[in-house]
Amino acid sequence: MSSKSCSSDEQFEGQAAVKEELNKKIKEQKVLVDELCNLKKNRKVYIQQRNSNIFFVGERSQTLTSCKKELDYMKKELQDI
Repeated sequence: MSSKSCSSDEQFEGQAAVKEELNKKIKEQKVLVDELCNLKKNRKVYIQQRNSNIFFVGERSQTLTSCKKELDYMKKELQDI
């Protein structure tokens, strides 16, 4: 029986770590969305390409929309856990 309780404890700790990491990412994403919302309309936004250190100029409204979608996805994922 002790192996089962140890296994469930490890699973609970793993799940708690995942929740904590997801909460951290959600907070970061909220800050990003707030920053984008407070930018002036004519400000330039630079978007980093995945898996690289290359940035390209992007449209502020399009970037804001994609960040909001990602935030909603993360919130949904947190609720599912």
